[in-house]
Amino acid sequence: MVHLQTWCIALAYYAATCPAAFVKPPSLVSKSVPLDLSSYLNNKAFGTFAGEAAFDPLNQSYPAPIVGHNGSYVSTQSGIIYNFPGYTGRHKPDNVLCTGQTIQVPEGNYFSASILVASDVELETVSGDLIFTHKDNTTSISELRSEPWFAFLTINRGEIILPYRYTTNGTNFNTTHIYEYSYALPSDKQLASITLPKTTNTTTGRLHVFAISLWQGSEVSVQSIRSTQKWLGNGTQVVEVTVNNAGTDCVSGKGLDIKLSGGNVTTIVPGHVKRLCPGDQKRVNVGVTGKSMGAVAVTLDDGSLQQIQSFNGVDLGLSAWTSDLDNLAQHEAPDWYDSAKFGIFIHWGPYSVPGWGNSTPHESYAEWFWWYTTHHPEADASDFYNYRLRTFGPEWNYDDGFVNYTASNFDPKAWVDLFAEAGAKYFVFTTKHHDGFANFDTGLTSNRSSLHYGSKRDLLGELFDAAAKHQPSLRRGTYFSLPEWFNPDFGPYGFSQLATNSSTSWPGMLARNPYTGFNEPYTGHVPVDDFITDVMVPQMEILAYNYSTDIIWCDCGAANGTADFAAAWWNKARTQNREVTMNSRCGLAHTADFDTPEYATFSTVQARKWESNQGMDPYSYGYNRATEPSAYMNASTIVRDLVDMVSKNGNFLLDVGPRADGTIVQEEQDNLRAAGKWINAHAEAIFNTTYWFITPEDPTGNIRFTQTNDAFYILSLRQPANETLVVDAPVPIMPGDVVTTVGIKNNTSLRWWKTKTGALKIHVPHNATSAEEYCWAFKVEYRA
Repeated sequence: MVHLQTWCIALAYYAATCPAAFVKPPSLVSKSVPLDLSSYLNNKAFGTFAGEAAFDPLNQSYPAPIVGHNGSYVSTQSGIIYNFPGYTGRHKPDNVLCTGQTIQVPEGNYFSASILVASDVELETVSGDLIFTHKDNTTSISELRSEPWFAFLTINRGEIILPYRYTTNGTNFNTTHIYEYSYALPSDKQLASITLPKTTNTTTGRLHVFAISLWQGSEVSVQSIRSTQKWLGNGTQVVEVTVNNAGTDCVSGKGLDIKLSGGNVTTIVPGHVKRLCPGDQKRVNVGVTGKSMGAVAVTLDDGSLQQIQSFNGVDLGLSAWTSDLDNLAQHEAPDWYDSAKFGIFIHWGPYSVPGWGNSTPHESYAEWFWWYTTHHPEADASDFYNYRLRTFGPEWNYDDGFVNYTASNFDPKAWVDLFAEAGAKYFVFTTKHHDGFANFDTGLTSNRSSLHYGSKRDLLGELFDAAAKHQPSLRRGTYFSLPEWFNPDFGPYGFSQLATNSSTSWPGMLARNPYTGFNEPYTGHVPVDDFITDVMVPQMEILAYNYSTDIIWCDCGAANGTADFAAAWWNKARTQNREVTMNSRCGLAHTADFDTPEYATFSTVQARKWESNQGMDPYSYGYNRATEPSAYMNASTIVRDLVDMVSKNGNFLLDVGPRADGTIVQEEQDNLRAAGKWINAHAEAIFNTTYWFITPEDPTGNIRFTQTNDAFYILSLRQPANETLVVDAPVPIMPGDVVTTVGIKNNTSLRWWKTKTGALKIHVPHNATSAEEYCWAFKVEYRA
């Protein structure tokens, strides 16, 4: 194993002090190496008034940031220090628009590269290859990817959040963002230069780099410590410690214990790293009590020798939640959510009565039936308009379908049993979609609900009760649309997402029957003074307190009352020792615990927690009767998508769309059960795991990786050929470790060896490959 010596490292940016006898020589201090990009700056992002800067093709810009005003910025998540330009004055550029520039770096061995970046077209995620050229003229390639610098409904959250943006002639109070991405660099090579992607298309979006910093070290050391507001019980706070191995030997054997001390801080639950090989990084939780706003010492202990690093200005201690945005921004997804990995989404409402979204290639979300048929011809490629006319006639109004939303075959126990059989660890039920119809008891806020119309049942209550009784390990979540399309009380807050005729919109006025020209009823509407204070927030409180949801899964957050709601809910949950979470669509970037891309995955690890949501239907969440049985997502795709997402720090929220009577399409049931057989048999390689810092997949794209503290998992999406699995990646395996298959009965140890090039080969007998389908999983158990 790697051997440690006793020392105290005073990192420059924390200005910590410690006895001179224990100071590690400066040449060995781990540190950030910010690059000087001043000669490459070619774009101006920050302004102090509209029109001063032109960050994007529309001559819009960020406001001048309050961070980095001294030319330096320390990441709140990674602890990396950047040379961050901030506002540089009029006419002076402050970022690098990526056009393929090659940036020379101080020669040396570097552990990782971190970048502050943003793309500049709304709704467009932009990516391109970063090329790292080494001193021996070899190259490494990694994806530089960024979400757009703003998204209208605030569904993204960056490392740096700014409160608004300048348009060409005014101010738009939609948050803007700068994102952070980090990449592992080859530990055995010296870096010479970095070549940026070439992204110059103003329609599809361009990448802008604000800062680049390299991490340099020579041994095992702590990169950062981060105070969280998570807890382990009895007031024990979770502190995240990021540990890097920039040395040449693996941490193995007894591994490392990690403790914090300083002031009145006491470590109650030490962190532990059992295996950490060169080039790798782990984020480790340490449980502490006490408070500190001063120096905190981090001790790495291998049982015989110690290493001590001191960090200054660390604010430790659990605090009450307030509506202050900086306070709310400290909330994050709880560990149970990160470990759960796989959830089931359910879209069920009156839109299941028409159940129409057309078929590929002209398929749309079936749950948007009412909106499309109020007639939006520019957006209606799936021809909802004519389907409604020929199916229901011109006099039919959307609310006339309530009587057919019967739930007559709804069996909540069968549902939750299916979810568990599929291998899911949580579910999210659509309590109210944009049509304003609620599947729960909305109290005095509205009578537009399943208690008053259709089934006249509390559908949410029945489902939650069934889960609590029959599948108590399933976490329970609630989808909730903040706006309602046609609720007239939403009028003062009505909006269109884009300035085009085809834009989705929440107009806040009664829908008009497209054939008769008369207003359609808004059945069950209770007039109120203010939609946010009298409907939106009270209904969120009902879900939080009356139904004790674990997840508030918002959608379409524009105008909102989220800040006060979140603070109150999180405080209440803490008194109950419950860790709850909110997604990224509640209207405030600061309350976004995890991001929620739709029908998407990524090619690289996302350090920020994310969850991809998509339907088993190829392009609909609600039930679509036009979908052919063979078109539903099959078991193989479910397993492969889950494995891929988990390897990149993602969760998979997979949707089913029941019919109006509560039956789930048989093909969806069958495919979920088939996938569940694999998922449940291979649970240890999926649940309670984390991603691998070095890479989520091998160069062929056929192998993914996950890990726990005690083992490393290799998941092959292709059957090993010729009884041999070849893994061309620096797997953290050592002589003495044991390799076995996962999910196959009567597992035996498999023979393995390393090639001269460092690739891992595993002998996989025919009986092991033939006994498996979908994905072949292997466990490297740390025994060395």
